[in-house]
Amino acid sequence: MGQTIDIDIGIGIATLHDYYMITVMHEGVTVSVDTSQVLIDFAKSHFKNKPFIYITHRKHSYAVDTAIYKETMKIKNLIGFAVVSTKGMAITNASIEKMFVNKPFEIFEELDEAILWAKKIYKLHQLKKKTN
Repeated sequence: MGQTIDIDIGIGIATLHDYYMITVMHEGVTVSVDTSQVLIDFAKSHFKNKPFIYITHRKHSYAVDTAIYKETMKIKNLIGFAVVSTKGMAITNASIEKMFVNKPFEIFEELDEAILWAKKIYKLHQLKKKTN
């Protein structure tokens, strides 16, 4: 496992790993197209053209403008999206958000489960790339 990098992005903390990133947004923020741009820029600069999975660990309550998914789906090397939460409302919201994402999208109660899923998605992507 490679080095991890924690970055304060203003609306939360992003932890960058080799092939996935985990974000924990601050309580009460609104994640909009404008506020998420810094996150998108970090992902693009860190992963460049390498495939990666985005994991949002929803420890706190915050709002998500579904318009961000239109921008997020433009990230060509984003190969999966996961939401981690045990809160009923966050899980309900994630189920709705899933409709706006055209990539593998899963909801988990434990961060470890999401990381294992990310590893699986990454390995499947690498295998698919080798066979094409």
